[in-house]
Order: sequence, then C-alpha cells, then structure tokens
Amino acid sequence: MADQSFLDWPFLTPAHKDHALGLDQWAGGLGPIDHHDTDNACRSLVAKMGADGWLKPSAVDPADPKPLDVRTLCLTRETLARHDGLADFAFAMQGLGTGAISLFGSPAQQGEWLPQTRSGQAISAFALTEPQSGSDVANSTMTARDDGDAWVLDGEKTWISNGGIADVYTLFARTGGEGARGLSAFIVPADTPGFEIAERLDTIAPHPLATLRFDGARLPKSALIGEVGQGFKIAMSVLDVFRTTVAAAALGFARRALDEATTRVMSRKVQGKPLADLQMVQAHIAEMALRVDAAALLVYRAAWTKDSGAPRVSREAAMAKLFATDEAQKVIDSAVQLHGGDGVKSGETVERLYREIRALRIYEGASDVQKVIIARQTLDAAVAG
Repeated sequence: MADQSFLDWPFLTPAHKDHALGLDQWAGGLGPIDHHDTDNACRSLVAKMGADGWLKPSAVDPADPKPLDVRTLCLTRETLARHDGLADFAFAMQGLGTGAISLFGSPAQQGEWLPQTRSGQAISAFALTEPQSGSDVANSTMTARDDGDAWVLDGEKTWISNGGIADVYTLFARTGGEGARGLSAFIVPADTPGFEIAERLDTIAPHPLATLRFDGARLPKSALIGEVGQGFKIAMSVLDVFRTTVAAAALGFARRALDEATTRVMSRKVQGKPLADLQMVQAHIAEMALRVDAAALLVYRAAWTKDSGAPRVSREAAMAKLFATDEAQKVIDSAVQLHGGDGVKSGETVERLYREIRALRIYEGASDVQKVIIARQTLDAAVAG
C-alpha cells in the first residue's frame, strides 16, 4: 500500500484526508481499464466518476460558487494516477477543459456547461496548442473574426486531449492584434458547423488526442469567455491552477513505481536471499523514497499557497511540475531496473508507468519552460527586493 502519512501534513485538512481515502477505496474497485480502446474507456470513466460524485471538485458549482480547491484537485489526480493513468487523464481533462469557464465564465455559461461536466454527462477539452505554437502561446495564429452577430473561427489546433470525444472545447484564438493581447477565449460545442476532427494522434501512452480544424465555424457572441483580448490571461490563469495537478499526477505514478519496486525486491531472491538485502538495491529504494517525498512537499506547498489566497503561484507551480515530473521519471526508471527483464515486458505495471510519465514532462509547459519561469520569477524578486 502506498504511503499515506502525507495526508496528515499541515498542508491538508481532515476533509482532504477523507476525500483521498474515499477515492482510493473507490478507485481500487474500478477493475481493469481497457487501454486499447481509449475512447470508450474515457467515456466510461467520466460517466462513472460523474455518477459517483468524484467529478464535483473538477469545476465550480454554479449553485454554490466557491473557488476551485487545488489541494483536492491534486489529491484526486495523485490517487487516480497511482491506480491507473487513464483514470487520472479522464478526471484531469474535465477540470482543465472547463477551467476557463470555472474561473472566468459568465453565470449563464457556468450554468449551461458545468453541471454537465461535473456529473459526467458531457466531456470537455482544452484547445490551446497549434502546429506552430506549443509553449509559445502568444504567437497563436488561429483567428476568430467578429462578423456582426457571430464569431467566425478559422485555423487548426493540435495535440488536443479528448479531441474527438469531447462535447465541448475551450478554445483560444486571435481576435486582433499581435502577441498575447490579441487572444480571446471561446466555448465551442463539438457539433458546431465548420468544425471537424482533422486527425487522430497516437502516442506511446494512448489516450484520446486529435488535431482540430476550423473552416468558417460560426459561434454566437455569447461563446466569448470574459472579454475580448483576455485569452492569454485566461489561459495562464487556468494553467496556474492545473499545472500543479500535473505534478500531482506524476507523484501518483512515482508512488506506484516505488510500491511496485518495494514489493519486487522483497519477494525476488538472489542466491537464496531477497534482493532487498543488497546494499545497492537499498540505495535505489532510498533515492526513490527521497524523490517521492521531496516532490510531494513541492506539490502540496504550491496547492496550499493557491488555496490560501495567492492570486498567482507561477513560481511554486513551475517548481512543483518541473521537480515532480523529472523526479518521477527517475523513480520509474529505477523501478524498471529493479524488475530486470520483467520491467520492459509489455503489460507490466512499471512498463506502463515508464510510457505514461514521459508526456508529463512536456504538456502544460515543458520542463525547460518551467526553468525559464522559475528563473524569471527569482530574478524579478531579486530586483524588486
């Protein structure tokens, strides 16, 4: 069983602990998840999570609007990731996909979409990346043209998670001007005329991904989230919340890898003695445990800071994501090493973790981008101080 002593850390409340323990028990009863048919698996997971109430923390409740609780989001993603990466993905996209609506949506927008996504009746997606602009969001080229009573969308988005199965997309497009100030955010229902799935994308850890194409797609003026020109601010605010949860998912993967490795070295024998008796193996376990705990401290420091009222946690979230994802990669690599040949056998838990962790060091800001953010924040603080 994964270490749960962190649930008593001062970053978390008894309610957080109860949530994590309850979800852990629920996730343990999910049974095998089909990673070969990810579309149907994600639809099923979203529906089940919604029916059982586990999607409620993913978005604001329009009937009782309170800020998103980042610690609950992190605990949910860590717990689900420890059980199965696709379960984590299904939850995460319900939150990320509607994050802009939760944070900046009008009461009408929140009332229309959030009850559906929180109950699992609708699947959401976050459409930001373009073929020529990944981390360089300010240089997005997709356009949204003001055409009197409508916005007209033209362009492409790519590497969009839940692309092809989502019912609603939060999309960012250029409404005028250059750079960050020219972007705006929109709600795009999947059945919008002029919108099509151009390509489905396959990755080493399969989940629904697609390239989206827009050719004269018309949206009502009410589809605009916030104000014209606020798109970059909205996107960064959403990432400011959900970037920490990516770190939490990586932490969940790392905890599972440590559990699997510990079980392996205690049960596997060499010359009649458990692998765990070897000092070199103990060194691996010690380093893995250290990386897990250090990552957890950064994750829940960032989440607690945001929940305590900080308007932005760019530095804390960047540190958490950079460290947790990079260190989880090392923890999982050590787990594969300790499993020997079985570690690279298709279908083994550590082999699956090895494939799943890699993408987390890229999406929602690659590791090198997080270093830039941390450096800028540190230097700016030095100048201000």
